[in-house]
Amino acid sequence: MNARPPRADLLALGTDTLAALANRGLVKRAAKDLDAGTGPEVGHADDGSVLGAHPDGTRTRLPVGAGLDAAECSCAAPGVCRHLVGLVLAYQRTYEAAASPVEPVWSPGEFDDEQLTAALGRASLAAARRAFDAGYTATVHHGGEGRPAPWVELAGCTVRFPVPHGLGHALTDAAAHRRGETIALSVWAFRAADALTGDGGTAHVQVSIGGPAPATLPADDARLDEALALADELLLDGVSHTTPVFTAQLGRAATALSRSALHWPAAAIAELRDQVDAYAARDTRYAAATAAELVAELHARRRAATLDRPGALGTREPADTPLRRVRLVALGCRISGRAAAERTAQVYFAQPDGGIALVLRRRWDLTESQHLVGADLAARRVLGSPLRALATANVVSETISRSAGRTVTIGRGRVAATSVTPLGSAWSDLPDTLRVRDAAAHLRAWDDRPPALIRPRVAADTARVLEVASVDPLSYDAAEQRLEAVVRDPSGTGTLLRAEHDPVCPGRLDALAEALGGGQVRYVSGLLTRRHGRPVLEPLAVLTPDGPVVPDLAPGDGTGALGPVAGARPVGDPIIHALETGLAALAELLHTGLRASGPAARDRLASAAAQLRRTGLLGGAALLDSLAAALADGTAAEAVTAWADAAVHLLVALEQHRENDSADRIGPRL
Repeated sequence: MNARPPRADLLALGTDTLAALANRGLVKRAAKDLDAGTGPEVGHADDGSVLGAHPDGTRTRLPVGAGLDAAECSCAAPGVCRHLVGLVLAYQRTYEAAASPVEPVWSPGEFDDEQLTAALGRASLAAARRAFDAGYTATVHHGGEGRPAPWVELAGCTVRFPVPHGLGHALTDAAAHRRGETIALSVWAFRAADALTGDGGTAHVQVSIGGPAPATLPADDARLDEALALADELLLDGVSHTTPVFTAQLGRAATALSRSALHWPAAAIAELRDQVDAYAARDTRYAAATAAELVAELHARRRAATLDRPGALGTREPADTPLRRVRLVALGCRISGRAAAERTAQVYFAQPDGGIALVLRRRWDLTESQHLVGADLAARRVLGSPLRALATANVVSETISRSAGRTVTIGRGRVAATSVTPLGSAWSDLPDTLRVRDAAAHLRAWDDRPPALIRPRVAADTARVLEVASVDPLSYDAAEQRLEAVVRDPSGTGTLLRAEHDPVCPGRLDALAEALGGGQVRYVSGLLTRRHGRPVLEPLAVLTPDGPVVPDLAPGDGTGALGPVAGARPVGDPIIHALETGLAALAELLHTGLRASGPAARDRLASAAAQLRRTGLLGGAALLDSLAAALADGTAAEAVTAWADAAVHLLVALEQHRENDSADRIGPRL
């Protein structure tokens, strides 16, 4: 039997891949059966199929060129059962010496459409072709030595190719009826990426595929221009002069953009409407600076679309994609809300098979007599489990839908199809895209990202798990009510851990200080950013030998001792101050309206321009001067364009300076 050439596709199926096809429990059970000598007897058919005869009388068959979902088993269990997994493991042990220790470098772009049709079927190719004709965006991750198997991140799902040169074993977390379509879209994405990189040596490539030229359909151009016209009308008249009719127009524009799968401008318009609503209700959620950034974002995305920047408008994928059974690993929870109106819990999850993070949101409206804090919400049930358990759990569900913006929802009425189990050691098994062992190297991969104004609006884009080697002494800034500590990863890189007091979560800082002060922290999850060239982590959860700690859900009233008070506060950055002054002047113009601007507004712009000049930011100063001139003598259209030019310029400059300037004056020395 050993003279027969081994099946490379079966030898390439690792335990993680088998667990994704079935579940980890079945893989462990099948391995135990083999260890106990009760595994199947392996045989071969004339056509190359692998046959299995199990002690309980079950017969299994693994055909050539097909995945486990197309395999045959005489048992009554649906899907990939323990017998099929057991046959794969038994086959691998039989040919263990033939397994290659090094995964070959290859690209799924090698498959042509004829091979796709043969493997996936004409119906799947037709569905994929419709998506191709509309256009879509994908992030391609090439495989190779030291990297995971090739995989593609689509808007609503991920597709992996764990078996070299094999389509049959491709894995997707999309629902079964979309499996073939998503695999075809991923193969085409690899083709486009290979054409850009040549030999596939670039680890990660974002590509924009298909669709008419230019990047948007004429109807979509019209919808985008209508939405931008509304934003410009708001800029001319001012937030302070809006009416309910205008607010309704913003809502309709957001709906139209969403139906065209232009998800990112749709989200910006929806947030802008929320800002206008908040101002009308005299709600503290309104911030002129936020509204100004949203208007600037719409202009930036429209300009980027003209230049055909991938992902500037959306992915042209459905707003929500149903997924098959998916395993998620909780990364902690963030509680937010206004004092007497509502509370929102954001539970962050890692999706190990996709190498990405997702967010599940749950909101509670409060009555006037309620004053719930994070510790109170910890006992609230979400998906049938207390929030504190869900935020520190492994979740396996068959009723998950994922949005283009990486939020997830769980279908109602089938809670039994969702299991919630303790977190255990799941963080240590996360892929390198989520588990950080060298924060500096991890952040260097972000250097080529486009500005935030035109990046995909993806929730939890920066959620990571940082492996901790040591924790430096804590410090507390009483003026800012902020707890800080430097945690060092195995590479020696220091990451500034920073958390601020929030009355909605009064026990946050006390719980974080206690968890970090024990000196035995293994991992910290949080939102990883870069400030002045240094890694900064806003913590979500801390994993200690005693288990995970979620600061936002911790009990306490915020009166605990937080360690030594920080020394002298850092000197303010004059460049950041000048940029923020300029943006504040632009935000004030949006609030009052360009049409209502007078000499006082132009004087404010002149003062902000002078500050920019003193710090050497001559380009931004010139744009503010141009806006002042347009307000004095120009047309409304010229004033709108000048405002947008200045806002986009200053926002991008502020982002770049905050992230990349290496000044030592901000925060403790790392």
